[in-house]
Parts: sequence; C-alpha cells; structure tokens
Amino acid sequence: MKHLDRVKELLNYIEEEPENPFNLYALALEYQYQDKEKASFYFNKLLIEHKDYLATYYHAAMFYANEEELEKADKIFSDGIELAKAQNNLHAKKELENAYLNFQFEND
Repeated sequence: MKHLDRVKELLNYIEEEPENPFNLYALALEYQYQDKEKASFYFNKLLIEHKDYLATYYHAAMFYANEEELEKADKIFSDGIELAKAQNNLHAKKELENAYLNFQFEND
C-alpha cells in the first residue's frame, strides 16, 4: 500500500474513532519521513491529549532527537520512562532507558 493510501485510510479511521490514540500514532509514524510538520503535529497531539499512550514516547523522542530538538527529546524520554514506571511496563521502561542513554551519549 502506498504512503498516500495509508494516510487516507488512517485519516478515515481518525474520523471514525477520534478517541483512539493508535490512529494518531500510526499517522505520526507514517508522516515522520515524508512530512516533518505533520509528524510533529500528531506527536504533539498524542503527548497532550493521550499522555498515557506509552508507545508514543519512544518514537516521538527519537523523532525530535533527529530533528535536533534536543531539549524536547530529552523531556519526552524522561516523561516516557516515568510513565513506563507508573504503568509497571518494564519492557518499555528498559527500551526507553537504553534509547535515552544512547541519546545522552550522542548529544553530550
């Protein structure tokens, strides 16, 4: 399926289920390499409106790190690690901590 077809399908899903964070997440991931502004919009929307959607934090932090928005990436990593602890999701916590360590090492 082509990028534009997936985007169109995801936008339809968002219309049908506006409260489902997965659709916003999938759209942010779809846009992250094609349209940085839209990716940023959807990552921010998730971080504001769906703070408990843990999957967002890893990809949003990596996106902002790649965009050289280092303070924002740092905060997202930290917030994600705290959320993973609160949700007792040890796998996500470990993934976020490892990525955060690499991020800190690369941006020292």
